[in-house]
Amino acid sequence: MLREQQSMNNSIGRRLEEYTSKRPQEVLLVSVEIAGEEDQIAIFKGFSSSLMRPTAFDPDTPVLPEDAKIVSIDRAASPYNPDAPRYIQQGISWDVMQGILSEVGV
Repeated sequence: MLREQQSMNNSIGRRLEEYTSKRPQEVLLVSVEIAGEEDQIAIFKGFSSSLMRPTAFDPDTPVLPEDAKIVSIDRAASPYNPDAPRYIQQGISWDVMQGILSEVGV
């Protein structure tokens, strides 16, 4: 049970990264709450990077920790320009995003 739970929690960031590997024309902008602090994480072509705090050099260190609370997800077209983002869909809840992930087999 604990193993399944860890696998499930750990897979949120991995699933989002895998989605962007399958959809390289998209960038995911994930608004999260980590230990009571807000963060924004960009996920593109299978890699995650925090837009508000330092990101570890080790790609095995998750940018999206297990205890993170996803506030919302925006899908933007690549290449991402922070000054003029081209949004595909904004304000997606985690429940809705899970359906989108399932559609692409992630």
